[in-house]
Amino acid sequence: MIDLDTISTKPPENISKSEGKNSLIKLRKELFELQNKFYADGRFGLLIILQGMDTSGKDGTIRYSFSSMNPQGVQVKSFKKPTEEELKHDFLWRVYPHIPPKGMIQVFNRSYYEDLLMPMVGKLLPEEVLAHRCKLIKYLEQHLRQNNIHVLKFFLHISKEEQGERIKERLTKPHKRWKYSIEDEKAAEQWDAYRAAYNMAITNCDDPSWHIIPADKRWYRNYSVANILTDHLKKHNLKYPYTKK
Repeated sequence: MIDLDTISTKPPENISKSEGKNSLIKLRKELFELQNKFYADGRFGLLIILQGMDTSGKDGTIRYSFSSMNPQGVQVKSFKKPTEEELKHDFLWRVYPHIPPKGMIQVFNRSYYEDLLMPMVGKLLPEEVLAHRCKLIKYLEQHLRQNNIHVLKFFLHISKEEQGERIKERLTKPHKRWKYSIEDEKAAEQWDAYRAAYNMAITNCDDPSWHIIPADKRWYRNYSVANILTDHLKKHNLKYPYTKK
């Protein structure tokens, strides 16, 4: 069982803030070209999953790590509390319309993992139901890979102290006030329960494995996610199709 408390939320010492920011500028230019090739190549689709505690920076990651790519080839879907209509179906029903076709990159801001984590934290479902949901998620991700839809999973890893500071920012900084919700503080009070739930999800739904991103420093989070995405796209030998005259 993974223990997130033993994994640092800080950047490694071998990279400075200026190095990370400069590298991100280069990566964003590279991602623009790679995503264009990915779209034209058309052999694969890519699903990117962003998970993390409240205030871990999922929105910021999308804005800084992915925004250089052509919006015609990248879509973002945010998953919130299920609607009444969604609750009438199985928990994966609302996911299927947003699975990317080949050539497209789909980003999930939160995901179907919420339907595993939230019932676990709130003790809303029996353990056997949660275990079955975990199996269904693994089957889904296996099915996607078998059909050339790659899955990249990121857990944005922040400390309890950093979360507290970011909640304070939402209360004190006018340009962030709109993000504040009393639910943020309620969730913060359940820190240990959420950590236990993520430990279970990351351990048991580990194929493909998760990228655990130290996210206390926004600059390193953005650089790290962009770097992993760049490496992933590079290794598939993407090509522009050849068209005869």
